[in-house]
Amino acid sequence: MLVQHSAINSPHSTFNIQHSTLNTQHSTLNTQHANLIVDCRLLKNANSNSPPLSRFRWGAITIFPMTDSRHDITRRLTEGGLVAVIRADSGEQLVQVCKALCAGGVACSEITMTTPGALQAIERVAGELGKDALIGVGSVLDGETARLAILAGAQFVVSPILNPAVIEMAHRYGKPVIPGGLTPTEILSAWQAGADLVKVFPANHFGPTYFKDLLAPMPQLRLTPTGGVTLATAKSWLEAGAACLGVGGALVKKELIAAKDWRGLSQLARQFADIVAEYRR
Repeated sequence: MLVQHSAINSPHSTFNIQHSTLNTQHSTLNTQHANLIVDCRLLKNANSNSPPLSRFRWGAITIFPMTDSRHDITRRLTEGGLVAVIRADSGEQLVQVCKALCAGGVACSEITMTTPGALQAIERVAGELGKDALIGVGSVLDGETARLAILAGAQFVVSPILNPAVIEMAHRYGKPVIPGGLTPTEILSAWQAGADLVKVFPANHFGPTYFKDLLAPMPQLRLTPTGGVTLATAKSWLEAGAACLGVGGALVKKELIAAKDWRGLSQLARQFADIVAEYRR
C-alpha cells in the first residue's frame, strides 16, 4: 500500500509521510515486526518549531527517519578517510571517547559488538553526537544483529566475514555494509554480493603491497584495511589504494581511555587526520 501526501496523527502532533510503502496482508496492515522508515525532512511536528523527531511509535510500528542515503553515508566514510574501531571493555565512556575523536578530526567510529552493552552504547552515542559523528557497528556476524544495531542508531555495518544476510539486512534499512574478506576470491565475492566497501582483515599479515596486488586486476574494488594501520603505515595504505582506513588500538588506546585523557586522544586522532589530509592535498 502506498502512502502519499497523507498524515499520521498522534495525541500531540501531526507527522507528514510521503512516498513510503507499507506491507499489507489480506488488506490489513501487518504490524508484526514492522518498521516504517520515512524521509527525516518530512517527519516534523506540525504544532511546534521543534526539530524533526528521531523516532516515534504508531501502534505496533516504530517509525525511524531516513536521514542520509546509503551512498551519502559511504561517501562520508571515504571522504573522512578514517574509521576508529572501538573495542572497549565497557560502553560507559564511549560518548566521551567519540567526542574526543571528533574533536581530533575523526568523525566516523565503529563500536564493535564485542563491547559489553554495545547496542546501548550505540544508541547513547548516536543520540548525544547526532550529525557531528557517524556511528557504526562492527563485529557483526548475522543479519539480526545488524538489524538491532541499526535500530539502535548505527549508520553503517562492519563484519569480519562475508555473510549475505548481513548485507541484505543493512541494505534493507538503507545502510552501507562493509563485510570482511582476505583472499582475492573472498574479497571479490563480498563485492559481488553488494558490499559498499570490503574490509581486508586481518590486513597486517600482508601489508599495503597486498592492496596494490589486488587492485591491479580488480580496480573496481573499494578496500579498507583493518589491522596493521598505525601512524607509521597509514600513508602507505593510502598510497596502495585504500578507500579509507580502519584504525583500532593504534588510535583508540585503552590507556588513554582508562586515564580519561580525552585531550590526548584528540591529539592522537588529529595526527591520523593530518596524515589523510596531507596525502589527499
